[in-house]
Amino acid sequence: MAQSLQASMRLPVTKPAESARSLRAFLSEYSLVILAAATWLLLITAAALDHLTATPQSVVSALYVGAYLTGGTLALKTAITDLMHGIVNVDLLMVTAAAGAAVINAWGEGGVLLALFASSNALEHFAMDRTRNAVRALMALAPEQATVLRDGREQVLRIEDVLVGDHVVIRPGERVPVDGVVHTGASDIDQSTITGESVPVRKGLGDTVFAGTMNGYGMLQVEVTKHATESTLARIVRVVSDAREQQGRTQRFAEAFEGKYAVGVILFSALYFLFGWQVLDQAAHDAFYRAMTILVVMSPCALVISTPASTLSALANAARHGILFKGGAYLEAAGSIPIIAFDKTGTLTLGRPTLTAAISLDPALTDDELVQLAASVEHFSEHHIARAILAETQRRGLPLLPAENFAAKPGHGVSAEINGRLYWVGNATLMREIGIHATIDHTDGRKLLESGKTVVFVTDECRVLGLIEISDKIRPEARSIIERLKRVGIKKVVMITGDNERVAAEVAREVGITDIRADVLPEAKMDVVAELKRDGAVAMVGDGVNDAPALATADLGIAMGGAGTDVALETADMVLMTDDLNGVAYAIELSRRTHRTIIQNIAFSLSVIVVLALAALTIGIPLPLGVVGHEGSTVIVVLNGLRLLTWGRES
Repeated sequence: MAQSLQASMRLPVTKPAESARSLRAFLSEYSLVILAAATWLLLITAAALDHLTATPQSVVSALYVGAYLTGGTLALKTAITDLMHGIVNVDLLMVTAAAGAAVINAWGEGGVLLALFASSNALEHFAMDRTRNAVRALMALAPEQATVLRDGREQVLRIEDVLVGDHVVIRPGERVPVDGVVHTGASDIDQSTITGESVPVRKGLGDTVFAGTMNGYGMLQVEVTKHATESTLARIVRVVSDAREQQGRTQRFAEAFEGKYAVGVILFSALYFLFGWQVLDQAAHDAFYRAMTILVVMSPCALVISTPASTLSALANAARHGILFKGGAYLEAAGSIPIIAFDKTGTLTLGRPTLTAAISLDPALTDDELVQLAASVEHFSEHHIARAILAETQRRGLPLLPAENFAAKPGHGVSAEINGRLYWVGNATLMREIGIHATIDHTDGRKLLESGKTVVFVTDECRVLGLIEISDKIRPEARSIIERLKRVGIKKVVMITGDNERVAAEVAREVGITDIRADVLPEAKMDVVAELKRDGAVAMVGDGVNDAPALATADLGIAMGGAGTDVALETADMVLMTDDLNGVAYAIELSRRTHRTIIQNIAFSLSVIVVLALAALTIGIPLPLGVVGHEGSTVIVVLNGLRLLTWGRES
């Protein structure tokens, strides 16, 4: 009873507060629509009272003034703010034309102008809001709370209070609140929000999960690896938000053009008024009316919105498909790239190499002992070959030997001392550098070297002790993507790899690439990209780790697998959140479609301006008709740009 009484006593306090917040949110969201509707209501009421009844003129005038205030206040505020910064914009043209109409007592025409302008702005805001929703939807994906295991019991904490190293419990059907690795349990995770993958991915012990993805029917305990502010989702939100501010060349030109053009229109309208009045002997009222019409029809609203309407829609489309552009400039650049360079490992291949053969050339050393020795030397290396050899020792149950004085020669191999003896694991280039004779007489050894796979030598200080073969599967979609890129007009596709010529040639043959750059050290990849740039703009596709310098050097750096690679989100201009090469071709095609849409919008906008301007200058058109043509073209341009939101991946 007491609880019920307290609850009832609280209702008058909490409900009005919630209602007030809801009302403020509603007014903020629909303020432009409300103002446009109020303008039309006041305008229609004024016109009806003026023509149908004997209403005092003061009442009619008051209604027209009200329509001017609701329809023109925001435009006037924007115009004055920009003028204070030395910018002349479209809003100033509209306000000036409406004020001019009022001066010559054409309140109705001026009111129609402001009502249509307000309606057009409301429609633009509503339409463009669909592209802004990409960021809002991403932000809404992150849960505000997480269930954390601390001191042996579950605690529900704010997501900001969850620490790296905490264990988070994720129940079936819950959204994953953090980036982390699965500690216990298994489940299917829908991670389409991050990677664009349409099929849930099976996650188990040691697998990475991302904040904002949706858990399936399993129960998971996840160890947190990143704070909420540094999660992949948070970084994506920042990238998408920043991308909206990074303008392409076309958009920068359009915005710079707007101010100069607007000043020109104002001057031309003023001169036309003086010419018609003083030279053509037109009545001042008629000359001024036609000048105001010219001011409206030559206003570049549709022209200015042509590029951002298309670009923002395309950026949202790309993000929905797991492709992040760092800005409109990079979206624009993607469609004009003639040369694409691919890293091999982790890009054209899956990046999960495995040890497929080990041949000992020393009678005193078994194949297992060779693998054990190589793994012990490679133990401290982060290279993918080292990971493959270490994984094989675990599979075979071989313990590692204590190693000391580890040293690495990037792009060549590594060395370490075991029981006081120096051993090397590396490629043929390393053998030449340390003076080891790498000619193999062993039959199986020669076959291994000629297989077209990656082969590393294991040596002591005197001779080769054995050979280890490493294989990395080629991505299933690699060949079809290379063919698709050629079909869409990419003139040159290049493969860059640190592997030897034989291995590179085998992979290139399977994927359909004829231009190969082999034996390239990581730091030399940027030199290859710089060389390729002499023939045109270059896009570099890599895994975002050791390819970072090359990605930065390219005109368009494309990082794959960005969902798991922090450096990809930092270095690349475009990030494929999933390991799917289809994103490269999709991005290029989307860029070209965006460019075509922008051209359509600009051509249509200019055509409408020219036709209406010629009509106003020659035969003369009513101001309301000019307003309808002007605002109608703006809405059409916005809607045409929004079509890019629904443009989908080609099969």
